[in-house]
Amino acid sequence: MDLLAEYRRATLFFEAGDPTGAARLLEPIVEVEPGNAAVRQLLARAYFQSAQLNRAEEQLRELVDRDPSDHYAHHVLGRTLERLNRPADALRHLRIAAAMHHENDDYQAALRRVETRVGR
Repeated sequence: MDLLAEYRRATLFFEAGDPTGAARLLEPIVEVEPGNAAVRQLLARAYFQSAQLNRAEEQLRELVDRDPSDHYAHHVLGRTLERLNRPADALRHLRIAAAMHHENDDYQAALRRVETRVGR
């Protein structure tokens, strides 16, 4: 299997609005290259976009565990937990992302939304 070609193909599927198709292509790549953060991140986003939220959470937790300074992984993990109706769990990750990348309006909006929901 040409991993780079499959990754590029998966990216095209994702960008064309087929996150499920992208995930099918990315899953075997992550199995072969579990340390490849770019592939894992795209797989997590594909799961998130296709509402496979438990799978997205699993991939995002792996990314955060491997690189705690990955603000984007914290943000998407927070958004995933928010969609899973776990706002208290989401809050921690959204706060980390917003603190690390404070100029990002999306990060700030997500944090405010969840803070309001949690009542803080």
